[in-house]
Amino acid sequence: MDLELPAYSVVPEPQLSFHPDRISDRDIHPLQGLVRFGPYSRSLLPHLDPIRIATIAPAGEQSRLYDFMRELSQSFDPRERRDYLPQWPGFEQVFRVRVTAAASGCHLELPSDLDDRLLSTERPHVALAEALANTTALLEPRRNEFDVVFLYLPNRWEPGFHGEEDDFDLHDYFKATMAIRDMPSQIVRDDKALLYHCRASVMWRIGLAIYAKAGGVPWKLADASEDTAYIGLSYAIRSKPGSDRFVTCCSQVFDSDGAGLEFVAYDTDDVRIQRDNPFLSRGEMRRVMARSLELFQRRHAGRSPKRLVVHKGSEFKRDEVDGCFDALESATETVDLVHVQQHHGWRGIRIDPPSGSARKGKPSGYPLLRGSSLQLGGREVVLWAAGDQPAATPGKGSYYREGKSIPQPLKLVRHAGHGGFGPICRDVLGLSKMNWNNDALYDRLPVTLGYARVLANVVKRIDHLPSQRIYQFRFFM
Repeated sequence: MDLELPAYSVVPEPQLSFHPDRISDRDIHPLQGLVRFGPYSRSLLPHLDPIRIATIAPAGEQSRLYDFMRELSQSFDPRERRDYLPQWPGFEQVFRVRVTAAASGCHLELPSDLDDRLLSTERPHVALAEALANTTALLEPRRNEFDVVFLYLPNRWEPGFHGEEDDFDLHDYFKATMAIRDMPSQIVRDDKALLYHCRASVMWRIGLAIYAKAGGVPWKLADASEDTAYIGLSYAIRSKPGSDRFVTCCSQVFDSDGAGLEFVAYDTDDVRIQRDNPFLSRGEMRRVMARSLELFQRRHAGRSPKRLVVHKGSEFKRDEVDGCFDALESATETVDLVHVQQHHGWRGIRIDPPSGSARKGKPSGYPLLRGSSLQLGGREVVLWAAGDQPAATPGKGSYYREGKSIPQPLKLVRHAGHGGFGPICRDVLGLSKMNWNNDALYDRLPVTLGYARVLANVVKRIDHLPSQRIYQFRFFM
């Protein structure tokens, strides 16, 4: 018998919602939607006005942060990605709230001799980390007087940003330190913020970050089912002196519309490691999933989702599948376990229809449409989360974020679940638009895995970050 796979299909570009009640306030373009309608939480979180910014800067350089903050209220035309990036009209015009400096006692300077300390030590990252920890501790008594902390790190301190011998990363260290203190933060660098040539791009990225870190919701997925929840799993392999390696599992839990943004980390040594990929035992996976479900239920008055989708960057072993069902089968009607695979051999090109008397089409000058999918079998489908999306720039022709190369699709392998692949592909495509920490139309990965990997990298490097505690992702953005 000849078996024929389904033809390729295209998932429509997911729409975003910018109002909890008005269904007309929708757009596929996140930034254009903000300009037209304002943020989703505009009417839900009036206490956000104004958003108060505390600052930490090198001695004598606070004015650089104050000047930068004043730019947020100005307008800038884009100098890059002009087919996609709209004009920045000012923070209040976009988010319908003001951004102001916090009270005078919330603006601190780092020690005046810090430059000399960094130059005179063989471990500048240790000296810089200690100075930051001591200074940020002074903000704790004033926590109710600010919403977000700006930290200015000049490029001359770059030798202290990393420590190779102990796998130190200053960004991760600072974010973890601030998360423990419940302080959202924004690191400001010379090259990426103060001196970057496209001020519109900088203001969009910083503006979105400020609003989300202060607790605002810029947008949500417009057509997501209220009865669906998403979990992203990522692992960090760690070791302690004198002991074997152990694994921290980061579980990131999302509401049906991609919000929620809470995670919890678990330490375990009941794990198998194959080619640096950890796989949990049945009991450990049951524990992780039960705790993750509890996070969702806490936000929904004890209600469980009817459908639960788990995304993982590696395959699900049999014990992991069984552990998931041990924890979830009696609590929800449908469980989809999906391995989101980035690296594989699949590629695809777009063929334009034949023109004139030609009998065959020709390769197009543009990549496949974003949302194109091709089923490979009963358990696998490839999905182009990156690709051409002309609807994002109406009247301007095609829009391909990456700009060049042949985009590699994601390979989605379903280890549990049933039905067609349409919902699985729509989930991934929609969640690729839920990163509130950049100004792009989409990410290549769904936010479930993108955020979980960020968290795993932080947890891997930070020994003092307590496990089992629930964290909001906005502290790590």
